Amino acid sequence: MDSFTFINPVKLHFGENALEKLSKELVQQGEKVLIVYGGGSIKKNGVYNAVIEKLQEADKTIFELSGVEPNPRVETARLGIDLCKKEGIDLVLAVGGGSVIDCSKLIVAGAKYDGDAWDIVKRKVFVQDALPLGTVLTLAATGSEMNSGSVITNAETEEKLSWGSPAVFPKFSILNPAYTVSVPKNHTVYGIVDMMSHVIEQYFHNTTNTPITDEMCEGVLRTVITTAPKLIEDLENVQLRETILLAGTIGLNGFLSIGSRGDWASHNIEHAVSAVYDIPHAGGLAILQPHWMRLSVPVNPERFAGIATRVFGVDATGKTSEEIAYEGIDRLSEFWTSIGAPSHLADYEIDDSKFHQIVEHAMQNGPFGNFNKLQEEDVRAILQNSL
Repeated sequence: MDSFTFINPVKLHFGENALEKLSKELVQQGEKVLIVYGGGSIKKNGVYNAVIEKLQEADKTIFELSGVEPNPRVETARLGIDLCKKEGIDLVLAVGGGSVIDCSKLIVAGAKYDGDAWDIVKRKVFVQDALPLGTVLTLAATGSEMNSGSVITNAETEEKLSWGSPAVFPKFSILNPAYTVSVPKNHTVYGIVDMMSHVIEQYFHNTTNTPITDEMCEGVLRTVITTAPKLIEDLENVQLRETILLAGTIGLNGFLSIGSRGDWASHNIEHAVSAVYDIPHAGGLAILQPHWMRLSVPVNPERFAGIATRVFGVDATGKTSEEIAYEGIDRLSEFWTSIGAPSHLADYEIDDSKFHQIVEHAMQNGPFGNFNKLQEEDVRAILQNSL
C-alpha cells in the first residue's frame, strides 16, 4: 500500500439517543446558530422540532436557511454566507442529507472568505478557515457527515464541481437511525446506490498489497446487498435503517481508502450529466458506473473478477478473469435495477443531443481517473453505452 497520514476529526454520535449529545456540543459553541435544511421534510417527521427544542434549551439565538436543493446550488450557499456575515453566526447546523451538509460546508467556508463562494468551488483559493459546522443527518447516502468534501452546482454556468478542505470537517455529527425512517422508497434507493458507488470508486485503484481495505470494501458491499432488499420491503424497520446508515458513513469517511487512491471517474462524468440535466446524483451513478466498469475491465481483469466472486457470488469455474468480471458487472446492474434504480439515461429522457457539452464539462481539467485514465473518446463511449 502507499504511505499515508490519516486524520478524521469528526465526533460521531450514533444511535437512538444521539440527539441528546447536541446539548453538550452546543456548550462549546457561541450564541448564534444558523440551521440549514432542505424542502421541509424535517418539519413533517419531527426532527426540526426536536432540534429547535435543544437549541432553545441551550439559550441559543436561532437563524434559519431553508430550501437547499438536491443538487445544492452556489446561489443558495451565497444566501447562507451573507446571513452568517450579517448576523455574526457562531455555528452552522446542517439538518438533512448530504446536499444540505455539502451546501453548509460552502457556507462555513465562504463566511470566512471575502470573495465569491464560487472561487472556493473552482479551487481558485484554498480554504484555511471556516465557521464551526455540526450536522444532524436524516438520509443515509453520501458520507458527507464524516468527511471534508462537498459538491456544488452552479445553475448559471451549468457546472457541478467537487471541492474540499480539512477546515470544513464537521465538528460533530448526530446520527439517529429513526430520523431516516420517513425517507421515501426512491430516496432510500438512491442512498443505497450512492454509498455502494462510493465504495466501488475506492476499491478500484492501482496500489498493490491492500488486503485490509479490500476486505473492508467487500464487506460493506456484501452487507448493503444483503440488507437493501429487506429495507425496500420494510421501510420503517429501524434496525435495517441503522445498518444502512452506518454503511453510508463508513462508505466515504476515509477509512476505505487508507493507503490507496480510488478512481472517481464515474462521479466526474455523473457531475457533468447532472450539471446539464439536474437529475438525481445516484440515479446517474446507477446508469453510468457499470459502463465505466465494463470499459475498464482490461486495465486489471483480476481485480474485477475478485469483486465479482467475493461480492456478487459469481461462480468462477471454467471461466476467464474477463468473463467473471463482466458477469459481476451484470449482477451489479441487475441488483440496482431490482431495488428500483434506473439503468438508462433514457429513463430521464436524456438523449445524445448534449453529449458534446457533457464531455466538455467532464474533460475541463484534462484526462481523469486514477485507476483508468479516461480520454474524451472514453467518456463519449460511456455516455453512448448508457443511453
